[in-house]
Amino acid sequence: MNLPPDLTESFPQLRGVHHTAFPTWKPRSTVEFYRDGLGLRVPHAITAKGWGRAADEHPDFLHFFFEAGENSLIAFFYYVGTQPNPAFTAFRGQYLGLARHTAWTARDVDELERWRSVIKRTGAKVTPVVRHETLASIYFQDPNGYDLEIACQLRPLEEIDVVDANLTIDAMVETFGDENPDGQTIQDMWKKKAELVRRYMESAKQE
Repeated sequence: MNLPPDLTESFPQLRGVHHTAFPTWKPRSTVEFYRDGLGLRVPHAITAKGWGRAADEHPDFLHFFFEAGENSLIAFFYYVGTQPNPAFTAFRGQYLGLARHTAWTARDVDELERWRSVIKRTGAKVTPVVRHETLASIYFQDPNGYDLEIACQLRPLEEIDVVDANLTIDAMVETFGDENPDGQTIQDMWKKKAELVRRYMESAKQE
């Protein structure tokens, strides 16, 4: 198993997510949802003419930010005069659409329930609290159809979780590669992980 290197010595450190950004064709609804509905403060907004190497082809735009806690932000681009691009809604409600989402952190399940009440007041649909492995989460969409999540840790992640995660991704890489040329299945990956777990346990006994 390839355990992760000591990042404090080998690489510079990332300091968390500064912001995620999305296009919006509903500027008013977006502001009403995030600022007025969820109570997120607006710390910064940029307005600009088309820019870059293809400035004559780049629409004028506004780029505005909402605080999402712990020095993180969620941001939007409103491209003036443009029409919605179907590529951003093609997978709405399908697994590919759900895979691309923003998840924020709550302190605990009680705080998740408080957020559920706030989100309901905006008119957005929100799931009950869903517990899965080490997380509890609620899920909802903003007026643009972007999928959002608020989650809390149910327990701290420990060293055994790191070991298990690395065994899993090593098994994934060895089984599927990049394009899964041999048509391997999830069961094949589980068999590979079982093999890697056995090797790990044998190695641990020898230490």
